[in-house]
Amino acid sequence: MNAPVSLSLKAQAVDLADARMCERIDCFVQEMGASVFHRPNWLLAVEKATGQRAGGFVIEQLGVIQGWLPLTEVRSFLFGKALVSSGFGVGGGICAERAEVAAKLAEAAQNHAKAHGFTSVELRGGEVPDGWQAVTDKHCGFGRRLSADDEAELLAIPRKSRAEVRKGLKNNLEVRIGRSAQDLTAHYACYSESVRNLGTPVFPKALFRQMLEAFPAGSDILTIARDGTPLASVLSFYHNEAVLPFWGGGSFAARGARANELMYYELMRHARARGMTRFDFGRSKVGSGPAKFKKNWGFEPQPLTYGHWTPPGAEPRDVDPTSEAYSRKIELWKKLPLPVANTIGPFIARGLA
Repeated sequence: MNAPVSLSLKAQAVDLADARMCERIDCFVQEMGASVFHRPNWLLAVEKATGQRAGGFVIEQLGVIQGWLPLTEVRSFLFGKALVSSGFGVGGGICAERAEVAAKLAEAAQNHAKAHGFTSVELRGGEVPDGWQAVTDKHCGFGRRLSADDEAELLAIPRKSRAEVRKGLKNNLEVRIGRSAQDLTAHYACYSESVRNLGTPVFPKALFRQMLEAFPAGSDILTIARDGTPLASVLSFYHNEAVLPFWGGGSFAARGARANELMYYELMRHARARGMTRFDFGRSKVGSGPAKFKKNWGFEPQPLTYGHWTPPGAEPRDVDPTSEAYSRKIELWKKLPLPVANTIGPFIARGLA
């Protein structure tokens, strides 16, 4: 009788310029039911738009992928260097079939960080490896199943928020869904004003354009307008039968028109027509205004666990906008004229991946 063959586990760095490897990883992500942030096209879109290098590690046995760790190599003169899984996403982390595979991928990330001077490794989801810091009190996710029809969707929204949606429905606002340059321009106008008002640098417009190109069948923009002027707009992804309204915002005028409320209700209707069964409202900071908004829509918060590792003697980067270190800067940013914020913001935001 032949003795059993012992196969050692070895993580190998991935070249995402290899289309065949990207296709194999994408199939593995789908088989594992992992997030859109695990898909190679997400990392590549980030790289094309911001210059932050896409990479990661895989483990294979007998030519079959057993584990995958997507990584964005974030380099910023303001915020330092970090390996992030995944850049500009709210999910990611180690995707593996077995614990020993996950451990090897974590080890590969640690070694890469030490060898190339990265001050931290950040995993936005998945199991937290042994010896890593687990952060469980910063963010919550919000999601629920879509209802069977439009009226049931309205009734699933608690009374006060439902009344706001009904007001929006009576305002004769325009609903436009598309992926054109016009849709992108309308979206960026709404989104950039929204994040400026929150005191946050806006992401490069190229990031949204690259994401639309990366997911031609799995993304679109829904915009609410009045007399041709966009009031609120959201760029969404469609993955694993769920819609993810990911980058959304509205102008000051959107509030009185209830455009934000109408936008999310119309997105629920649109997603159901596309065959989606879940509405993934994304993550929000615990106790924040967006978290309260989602709870008022009947979404129950689910704590999210992120993992962090820093090399011995290194300080992890701080990109938490609620940190005291940024409070004064945020208040000053809110006062910037929008054209100035939109000129400076993308250069800063590239390092906030």
